[in-house]
Amino acid sequence: MRYLIVVRHTKSSPAGPGESDFHRTLSGRGRRECKQLREWAIDPEALGRYGPVTALVSSAARTRETFRRAFDGTGFATAFEFQSSIYNGLQHVSGEDLLDALVAMDPLTTSLMVVAHNPSVHELVELLASELPDSLERNYPLGGVYVLALPGDGVIHAGPYDVVASFIPD
Repeated sequence: MRYLIVVRHTKSSPAGPGESDFHRTLSGRGRRECKQLREWAIDPEALGRYGPVTALVSSAARTRETFRRAFDGTGFATAFEFQSSIYNGLQHVSGEDLLDALVAMDPLTTSLMVVAHNPSVHELVELLASELPDSLERNYPLGGVYVLALPGDGVIHAGPYDVVASFIPD
């Protein structure tokens, strides 16, 4: 059994004067949320039980920082790739676009993780989940993690897959 772990970046700071959306970093709350995500990632009874993962991460500053603070160096994420094509600040990145990017980098040997932006992550879970969790009815929570079961070692495709766990920072 493999898993797909879908993560929305944690809380970011507003853009400063002359700063682009792409360069926004995490706020104090976002850094605290990353600490909680990291604790779950190293816990073999929590999120850690779904790894190791190969991660696809948007190249925006807030997603790279979320990945680094929450997952890098934990053993949970054994490989990762930053990709500008899944940053949706310049163009809409759909759930299908995220799925295509995951298929393109999927090593077929580990679980997968994507760290990206809303609404892309929400659309991805809507596309893949056999049933949408109640906590996703309105919006994808900041720092929210949803785990979908991917049976077998086949290539990931449009579901349906079961959502088997979720982790939402306080």
